[in-house]
Amino acid sequence: MWFRRDLRLADLPALHAAAADGTAVVPLFVVDPTFETAGAARRGFMCAALDALDESMDRALVYRHGHPVSVVSALAAEVGATEVHITADHGPYGQRRDAEVAAALAESGVRLVATGSNYAVAPGTVRKSDGSPYAVFTPFSRAWRAVGWAAPLPTPEVRWLGAPQVRCDGPPPAPGSGPAWPLSPGTESAAHDRWDHYLPDAVHYADRRDLPAVDGTSRLSAALRWGLVHPRQLLHQLGPERGHEVFASELAWRDFYADVLHRRPDSAWQNLDRRMDAMQVDTDAAARGRFELWTHGRTGYPIVDAGMRQLLATGWMHNRVRMLVASFLVKDLHLPWQWGARHFMQHLVDGDLASNQHGWQWAAGTGTDAAPYFRVFNPTTQALRFDPDGTYVRQWVPELAQVGGGMVHEMGLLRPADYPTPMVDHAVERNEALARYQHLRAGSR
Repeated sequence: MWFRRDLRLADLPALHAAAADGTAVVPLFVVDPTFETAGAARRGFMCAALDALDESMDRALVYRHGHPVSVVSALAAEVGATEVHITADHGPYGQRRDAEVAAALAESGVRLVATGSNYAVAPGTVRKSDGSPYAVFTPFSRAWRAVGWAAPLPTPEVRWLGAPQVRCDGPPPAPGSGPAWPLSPGTESAAHDRWDHYLPDAVHYADRRDLPAVDGTSRLSAALRWGLVHPRQLLHQLGPERGHEVFASELAWRDFYADVLHRRPDSAWQNLDRRMDAMQVDTDAAARGRFELWTHGRTGYPIVDAGMRQLLATGWMHNRVRMLVASFLVKDLHLPWQWGARHFMQHLVDGDLASNQHGWQWAAGTGTDAAPYFRVFNPTTQALRFDPDGTYVRQWVPELAQVGGGMVHEMGLLRPADYPTPMVDHAVERNEALARYQHLRAGSR
């Protein structure tokens, strides 16, 4: 059983398949050299999750270091395995890697068996009646619910054949330096504890999810990213209440973005709407300087700065604030969305390629949204609406800690000496963003 983004034992169809006939199962995790490009926060969470998984199987987990094509084949030969079981990976790299591993194993008569996915409904499953994919979320979500998902599976009985009988290639990867995940440890049990704690409040999700100062979301994104919990385990406990319905729709967004990336792997770093390739963006030295101020939370817009500082301090950012800081980068600073997406992937504990890239494309107006570029968030009015008393801002921007109430958001406020004035005028930059869009449309006629 080759574990990847499914670091749990409960509701793991691939593990059930591996253990079905009672044969001993070798639990494997491959320390892939590609992990070196992942951010420290994500690697740290992964290491904690691996340690917990290892403990849950009495330290039987076998670590091997190297490229999976050679490592998996070598271990299969070493233990005489006839099958290697995996959860299907639908990401661009994962699909290429698994195809290469399958080919290498086949040369020795070993099968790579993929069972289940990391999503409630596997990418590529939800289709229109004519077999074509959905390009817009709302009809996708209706079809997604109609397809549905199976009930969660219990933890199977497994006879492990692992360490120390099977040699380990050294310890798991070092987590590197980065922020400590502030909510709960990266363990399967902690993920379920968090869900059990949050579930009674999920009925209020629709009303509280946009308030960054309130603990109104599940904060299970990192656990979902590494498979400590499966989305159908959450969906199974949701009811017909409005808050539950809205929460389920957010899991549908996760599946939708995975589906889009599955059929358009180029959209990881290129515009899904290739007509937007001609959109003017700034990439010169001055643009780089503006980007640096944005990354450090020094824009002079309190809600933007709070979000960016929360990201650097914790490896996480509230979703409403993610949209605001993304809009600011693309629409106020006129910078490429790819710059922001890369920064997020380097710092987010829950960095997920499909959700991150297509969330950024939603903000940039280059992706799946039917009403794209002319949505420009006003950081001040958004802050007054969703953080009216300034609690969130004062938590993350200490220079403004003594500023009272909603006044923390007002642009006319005399700023403390150690807090910058706004780096741009939002009204001016909004007009500039719309002018660039209109120029693009005129040029395409």
